[in-house]
Amino acid sequence: MEDLYIYERNLLQKGYEKIGGIDEVGRGPLVGPVVAACVILPKNYQLEGLTDSKKLSEKKREKFYDILRQDAIAIGIGVVSEKKIDEINIYEATKLAMQEAIKNLKVKPDYLLIDAMKLETDIPATSIIKGDAKSLSIAAASVIAKVTRDRMLIELDKKYPMYDFKNNKGYPTKKHLEAIEKYGIIDEHRRSYGPVSNYLKERK
Repeated sequence: MEDLYIYERNLLQKGYEKIGGIDEVGRGPLVGPVVAACVILPKNYQLEGLTDSKKLSEKKREKFYDILRQDAIAIGIGVVSEKKIDEINIYEATKLAMQEAIKNLKVKPDYLLIDAMKLETDIPATSIIKGDAKSLSIAAASVIAKVTRDRMLIELDKKYPMYDFKNNKGYPTKKHLEAIEKYGIIDEHRRSYGPVSNYLKERK
């Protein structure tokens, strides 16, 4: 078993107490916002089975989401819309969502562990490649962000069931791409993304 608390333990030994793990979800989909979460866990926290949200079943993610909601010292969520993604690009929008997540915490962290990205912040930080599989705090953030965004797409599916958002969560599956060809695009589609911009170009 990989020790997912190694980064946090090292920081606790250095005197940091409120360690915020940050992750995002939704860089690849053609629809909807990018969502980031920042989670501060209690000291020496353990939650067996918690890891990168991509490796967990939907049922497990939902279960961990509820537990983390109860147990975390603080949770901040950042949401950046598809319009803003089209305006500033997904990389910048992801950073913006992460900054929003930090800002929306009720408790200010004294250290940040960030999945892959570098952030401009006055808080000391370490970015970790594949951090959601190496740090418990980042794994917690990945679950919170994933469930938050998935629920948004499930709501959108009720309005537009033909795109199958409840199953594809906005990613470019065969069914989703066929629905774009058949029904066109909706306001929530990202205009700057290949399949959507190609659809628009073809219809000019």
